[in-house]
Amino acid sequence: MRRLFPVTDQTSAAPGGPADGVWPSGDREWSLDELADAYAYPELAPGAHWLRANMVSTLDGAAQHDGRSQPISGETDMRIFGTLRALADVVVVGAETVRQEGYRPARAREAFAARRAAAGQGPAPAIAVVTASLDLDFTLPLFTSPLVPTLVVTGAGAPSDRVAAAAAAGAEVVVAGEGAGADPERAVRELAARGLRRQLTEGGPRLLGQFVAADVLDELCLTISPTLTAGGAQRISGGPSVAVPHRLAPACVLEEAGFLFTSYRRI
Repeated sequence: MRRLFPVTDQTSAAPGGPADGVWPSGDREWSLDELADAYAYPELAPGAHWLRANMVSTLDGAAQHDGRSQPISGETDMRIFGTLRALADVVVVGAETVRQEGYRPARAREAFAARRAAAGQGPAPAIAVVTASLDLDFTLPLFTSPLVPTLVVTGAGAPSDRVAAAAAAGAEVVVAGEGAGADPERAVRELAARGLRRQLTEGGPRLLGQFVAADVLDELCLTISPTLTAGGAQRISGGPSVAVPHRLAPACVLEEAGFLFTSYRRI
C-alpha cells in the first residue's frame, strides 16, 4: 500500500515511504496498527461525537452488485473495514443492509485490544440497527449472541409488538424520533448520550442519504473499486437531494492494487 495524500515533508517517514520521498512500484502491506493510525478518530471535546461512513463504489458509481457490496470489494478493503470497526464505539446500519448482508455481531479482535482499552472502549463495538418497522429476525446471532447488546434505533410510533419482541430478544431499544422511524440527528445524539461517541455507519445507501440530508455526517471513508458494473445499482447514498451540495475536504488517500482508499472530512 502507498499513501498518495497528504504529501508533506514527513512523507518519507510514513508507513512504507522511502527515504527520498519517491514511492516504489512494489510496496508492502501495512500492518493493522499503521492502518489504525491512518484512520484514527480526531480528538473529541467532552460531549462531542463524530459520525463517519464507510462505503465502497465502483468507477461508474455503483455501491452494490447483485444487491451486495462484497463483489466490488477486495482484500485490503476488508482489512480497512475491520480496522474502522475496531476503532468505533458503535456501528450504525440500516435494517435492509442487515437483511441483505447477513449482519453478525462485531467480534473482539486481539490486534486492537490494547488500543481499545487505552481509549476506554469495550472489547468490541455495539451494532445499532436503524429501523421504523422493526422487521428483523430476532433469532439471529446479531440479537441472540452479541458480545455487547445490539441496539435497535427507532421512533416512538414504531409497532409496539415489534418493540416488545426486540426487547425480549435482549436488544436495547433506542427511541430517537416522534414518528415511526428515527430522526437522523436525534439518533446520533441518543447514541452519543450512551457513551457511543465514535460512530461508524456502513449504510446502506438509504440510511447514508438520511445522514447526509440531515447534515450530521462528519467524515466519509470511500473505497473506489477499479471496476465497472453498469446496470441500475444504487449510489452510496440515496433519497432526496440536499438544497446545497455539502463540500468535504480530502484527509487521506491510499492506494493498493488499483483500489483507492479515501477519507474526506467536513470543512
